[in-house]
Amino acid sequence: MSIFSIGLSGLSAAQTALSTTSNNLSNVYTEGYNRQLPILGESYSNGSTGTGVSVDEVQRQFNSYVTEQYNDANSQTSALESYQSQVLQIDNLLADSDAGLAPLMQDFFSSLDDLSGAASDPAAREGVLGSASSMAAQFRSFDSYLGDMRSSLNGQLEGTVTDINNTATQIASLNDQITQARAKSGEEPNTLLDKRDKLVSDLNELVGADLNVQDGDSYNINLENGQPLVSGTRSYDLEAVSSSEDPSRTVIGYRDAAGNVNQIDDSAFENGELGGLLSFRSETLDNVQNQLGRMTAVLGSEFNAVHEDGVDLNGDDGEAFFNVGSPRVMSNSENDGTGGITAEYDDVNQLTSSDYRITATEDDGVYEYERLSDGKTGTLPDPDTGEMTVDGVALNVTGAPEEGDTFMLQPTRTAAQDFEVAISEGSEIAAASNAGGSGNNENALALLDLQSEKIVGGTSSVSDAYASLVNDVGNTTNITQVNLDAQSGLTEQLREYQQSESGVNLDEEYANLVRYQQYYQANARVIDVGSQVLDSVLQLR
Repeated sequence: MSIFSIGLSGLSAAQTALSTTSNNLSNVYTEGYNRQLPILGESYSNGSTGTGVSVDEVQRQFNSYVTEQYNDANSQTSALESYQSQVLQIDNLLADSDAGLAPLMQDFFSSLDDLSGAASDPAAREGVLGSASSMAAQFRSFDSYLGDMRSSLNGQLEGTVTDINNTATQIASLNDQITQARAKSGEEPNTLLDKRDKLVSDLNELVGADLNVQDGDSYNINLENGQPLVSGTRSYDLEAVSSSEDPSRTVIGYRDAAGNVNQIDDSAFENGELGGLLSFRSETLDNVQNQLGRMTAVLGSEFNAVHEDGVDLNGDDGEAFFNVGSPRVMSNSENDGTGGITAEYDDVNQLTSSDYRITATEDDGVYEYERLSDGKTGTLPDPDTGEMTVDGVALNVTGAPEEGDTFMLQPTRTAAQDFEVAISEGSEIAAASNAGGSGNNENALALLDLQSEKIVGGTSSVSDAYASLVNDVGNTTNITQVNLDAQSGLTEQLREYQQSESGVNLDEEYANLVRYQQYYQANARVIDVGSQVLDSVLQLR
């Protein structure tokens, strides 16, 4: 091999090295870019003398183990961020000392205190009506705010699912492009590999995903429950669909290879933005709205019961003071039978803040229930032989359900929607007892006593129950923030570790640029020397 060929091989290697270094420098701030390194090897012929240098490959500095750890940590961080941004809104709503329910409930019972001291005073009676209306309006306002959050969350779920599907489709497409590029050139398509790994990282921010590399080539990605999301060049879609149990609730469906959409339980998603949103809804939003409804149902029902025992200023028996919502029961859209269930409050002191699933069993007329908050199950009697009640709610079956048909019972979810004052005149307030005449204050005192009576589950007053709710949400917010801070710190450490191996270091690349420039100049000098030697030989003639 001539000195010219050796020098040219060095020039070619130097050009590749300079190009690689330049590419690293230009992509120093490119998200997902992995530093590249030229790998040089010595060329040999059949003789003992080397024939120059060759560029064996341009190697991508990528540590799959570290990247997988980082993606997992980032997925958990994303879930906590989604949860925290949502729960903080409820915490701010409930804990507001000016706009919260606590001061309005206090104003309401203070007005009853004023009424008990002047039972016949029209101004005191109007004060009770005014404070009661303000309190009821705030209950409805809170419920409306939570309902708006629920609708907004449904929209966020739809958007997240769209992003997941688009990302999965791109990964499947890149699997195909990478396979074809390798087969065509025999070299690693580093740019395509970087794009695919960046998409995998993006996908983990959206949903928890498990990555498996098939034959060191194609990426297969499964959801946390094991269902495939990307398999080679094919991707499978998630769908945001209305729950068969509750049409107002958006759930995640999975479209399988046969084209069928199967609903996935919320608990199957723990990480990523999707997992954070679903966890927030099931753990906090449902519970808060149910507890708010429970307080409304208990306060309204208990107040009505005492009010109806009294006599108003006109000498008439007291009527319901508040309008209170009713339990909601929904038939599963996939039921085969024609049956339905209606519900009404039986004993509000037994109400919980849970939802229930009612299932028709193989025994005709027998139903089982599951309390979703803790998984407790039980059997309800045949409606023809006994009263069907579950935790303070009486049920009535209509039509003909079939075995396996299910019904979703939400005793308190919608109780606050229609909470309002039912009477319109101050004279209709039943402040007196039947025994003392229309002008006494005995029933007003009994109504006032409800402020401190443990009417919520037999363990707390309405005010105490609200304070407990505020405290629970506050604790959840604080715990989530602590967990988020810790997880963010871990994620950042892993990112720095990943960047130390795969990221571009400006100082290091600048040094390489100078080094490869000298390398290029040295090989150019070799060719120059070869040219001078050849000229000398030619001059000998």
